[in-house]
Amino acid sequence: MTTEHRLAHSGFALTRDYPAPLDRVWAAFADEDQKRGWWGDADAIEEREWAFDFRVGGRDVHEGRFHDGPVSRYVATYTDIVDRVRIVTAYDMWLDGEHMSTSVASLEFEAVDLGTRFTHTEHGVFLDRFWDDGPGREAGTRGLLDALGSFLA
Repeated sequence: MTTEHRLAHSGFALTRDYPAPLDRVWAAFADEDQKRGWWGDADAIEEREWAFDFRVGGRDVHEGRFHDGPVSRYVATYTDIVDRVRIVTAYDMWLDGEHMSTSVASLEFEAVDLGTRFTHTEHGVFLDRFWDDGPGREAGTRGLLDALGSFLA
C-alpha cells in the first residue's frame, strides 16, 4: 500500500451575535459543566475520553465514537486567554487514530447592544487523505456554534 503525503491549508471566520450577556457566553467556554452542556453531540457520539483544563498551557481532550462509525479525537492546548476578551488554542484532530489536521483557532468575545458578538477564526493544515477537509471543518464549527446558541437560549 502506498500512502500519498499531501497537505492543504484552509481558513475561515464565523461571527455570531448571541442574545446573551458576555459573562454567560464566556462561561460556556470557561466553566467545564457548561462546556459539557453544548460541546459535541451527545446523541451522536459515545464519549471515550474528556479532559478540561482551562488555563494558558492547559489541555482539553474530547474523544468519542460516532455510533456505528469512526472514533474522533480532539486535543487542544490553550495558548492565550484574556478574561472575557479572547481564547486562542492550537489543536489537533485524529480520525480512527489517523492524524488529520493541526489548527490554530481564536475565539473573540465582544459585548454588543443585544448581547454578545462571538467570532471564531481558524487556520488549519489538513494532512494526507484529509487534505480536502477544510470545508468539512467549517461546517462542523458552524454546528458547534448552533449548539452553543441553543445552549444559551
